[in-house]
Amino acid sequence: MSTAFVHHIAQKGFGVGTNDLYDRARPSYQAPVLSHVRNAIQSSPPYNVVEIGAGTGIFTRALLAHPEWSTAIKELHAVEPSEGMREVFDRTVADERVSVAEGTFDSTGVPDGWADLVVIAQAFHWCPDYDKASAEFARILKPNGFVAFVWNLDDRDAASWVAQLRDLWEEHEGGSPQFRLGLWRATFSTPSYTASFEPPEENLWRYELPANRNIVVDRACSKSFIAILEPEKKQQVVEGIHKILDKGEDLKWIDKENGVFEYPYTTTVVIARKKQA
Repeated sequence: MSTAFVHHIAQKGFGVGTNDLYDRARPSYQAPVLSHVRNAIQSSPPYNVVEIGAGTGIFTRALLAHPEWSTAIKELHAVEPSEGMREVFDRTVADERVSVAEGTFDSTGVPDGWADLVVIAQAFHWCPDYDKASAEFARILKPNGFVAFVWNLDDRDAASWVAQLRDLWEEHEGGSPQFRLGLWRATFSTPSYTASFEPPEENLWRYELPANRNIVVDRACSKSFIAILEPEKKQQVVEGIHKILDKGEDLKWIDKENGVFEYPYTTTVVIARKKQA
């Protein structure tokens, strides 16, 4: 697979040896979000699903465990450009309906008109060519299929300590195309998108997850642009996280004695339906 189709920060930050931390540290996907995607399908099961940028299998495992999805999947073809992430995927996803292979947003290796659903969780902001990706989605989807773009994100509007964390991290983004920048929204005005898809439908969920200091540090260090820092700079980030948490601003304790507090999150889901012929 040509590395020209994968951002250089993603290549290094999600390379071999970084992905067990990613898999351990990143949050899974909430049941209402998965139900929303399930309810958006306008055909009857079982379904063929293509998951692009499948990573270590966090979304895949959540989908397979969800009661509305567990028996609704015929086949799930996961596409992931990172060898290290595919290795973790193979170890953590055990289901005979699921396969994983190397591929990118614009080169999935999936047959024409095969998929009921294309899902991209926590990955599409890395897409290098929105028009080519949209053309590929249209090619592999059935006439009544759709794409679900999904992102989990720390909710900086819910607590000042989260906003301070994100300010700390953003100093090190190094020009990477992070979700918060909204560059990915240009997809919906590309020629291939407008020719093949309806206007996007966007929904947002807010919730809290239990966390402690170790979880906050691990999630920060699992970010691609943090993972590639020199050890000294990475340690500075970790020390900065502890200083922010030491202040305790807006921390909502679940179990203060054991250091467990609420970590506010959001999930954004954008549905892009293929136009009817």
